[in-house]
Amino acid sequence: MGILDIVPAGVITGDNVKKVFDYAQEHKFAIPAINCTSSSTVNASLEAARDQKTPLIIQFSNGGAAFYAGKGIDNKDQHASILGSIAGAYHVRTVAKHYGVPVILHSDHCARELLPWLDGMLAADEVYFKEHGEPLFSSHMIDLSADPKEENIAITKKYFERCAPMKLWLEMEIGITGGEEDGVNNESADKDALYTPSEDVYEVYQALSPIAPYFSIAAAFGNVHGVYKPGNVVLRPELLEKHQEFVKEKIGSDRKFPLYLVFHGGSGSSEDEIKTAVSYGVVKMNVDTDTQYAYLAGVRDFVLENKDRLMKQVGDLSKGEDDSSPNKKYYDPRNWVRHGEKTMYKRVQQANTDLGNVDNL
Repeated sequence: MGILDIVPAGVITGDNVKKVFDYAQEHKFAIPAINCTSSSTVNASLEAARDQKTPLIIQFSNGGAAFYAGKGIDNKDQHASILGSIAGAYHVRTVAKHYGVPVILHSDHCARELLPWLDGMLAADEVYFKEHGEPLFSSHMIDLSADPKEENIAITKKYFERCAPMKLWLEMEIGITGGEEDGVNNESADKDALYTPSEDVYEVYQALSPIAPYFSIAAAFGNVHGVYKPGNVVLRPELLEKHQEFVKEKIGSDRKFPLYLVFHGGSGSSEDEIKTAVSYGVVKMNVDTDTQYAYLAGVRDFVLENKDRLMKQVGDLSKGEDDSSPNKKYYDPRNWVRHGEKTMYKRVQQANTDLGNVDNL
């Protein structure tokens, strides 16, 4: 039995997301969450998932969403980020089912200063829910990990109470992911904060589980956004096993994994680190930096290979100034953008392979 035997293709929400996460834990794989900034990056990711027969998570960051709306729109009061997230969501909803894969539609890190962005997306979810019986998005992330623990949990609980009636998933972070991503900068964070104690994870579970089961936890185990030289990042995925065992014992659960865990800062991680994390119940791993670079690589290589055709609209410089052959097929964005999509496609497939997420439909 594959995933398409239990959930449909296209954007899934609520209990169908839970079915996919349960299936992933049972079959020992996780799903990459690909940060997208355009319809092009969305389509490349969906194409990669289709060809590997996998579920996929498409997510938009605050800055990525603003870019999706267009740099010409003012982002005062998170206006552009709200618009871009909604536009991206409708694009994914329109095309995902035609790729034949289940898609979890997610928004990425929302720090305290970005909460108006989350409020705007939730308002769109509520409007969509009234008409369709499900939210526009599958899930959102609230990241108050830089705030005091008590405030983090209390505010997260408040937002989860708003999400739960729609069966809208909420991902939260306890402990800090180091590095910098999309304007959220934790490069100077205390190193101890990069490793979450099991007691803190249990406090989150205690606060959220009475409301609904639709939540996941990004517990820090040394994670850092971006890619760094080997040795600069010390991951301790064995902590995730301790979190599962601690909560399991506290609640007397017979489930092997009572928690849905999330791996942040996945770019640059080794295969062994990823496999170990997945073996302890991680269901989602964020991938951004590596796919950004992959997309660039395709465009860069095309430009370097065809530079003599791209310096002007007519004429190949390698053939001399008198050459008058047209260059439109070289500078047409449908050509060079497609080269970026192809290399990003390969990197998404690598992420799927690393996570054991292949041939699961």
